[in-house]
Amino acid sequence: MSIEPAEMAENEIGKIIVDRAVRLHMELGPGLLETVYEVILVHMLQDAGLHVVRQIPIPIQFRGIQFDEGFRADVMVNDKVLLELKSVECVSNAHKKQVLTYLKLTGKKLGYLLNFGESMMKNGITRVLNGQLKEF
Repeated sequence: MSIEPAEMAENEIGKIIVDRAVRLHMELGPGLLETVYEVILVHMLQDAGLHVVRQIPIPIQFRGIQFDEGFRADVMVNDKVLLELKSVECVSNAHKKQVLTYLKLTGKKLGYLLNFGESMMKNGITRVLNGQLKEF
């Protein structure tokens, strides 16, 4: 019996995301524009039966004022897991903090920083839990 996408836990979704990201990187290799990886990964995740939305506005509330144009997350999967994609030689702590900030602002538990610029995708995956960072 299969699990409906809406009922999937964050970790189940994460396994599918990591699997598809590794496959994509193996097929295309590193060094393309971030947008290329984003469009294709979204398609691959949708083919896996997940609900995926690109370029999600993340509003900021400060002293009773809401700024809708504050940030944009690259991808949201099943309204549970946030993805930030990069295609850089090396991610910085600022990139990791960006994902953590997005998680805090959205109230989501799990996010991934996926750097398609790495020569091996396993070195480009950072799993981020709301409140902590963990290298994959």
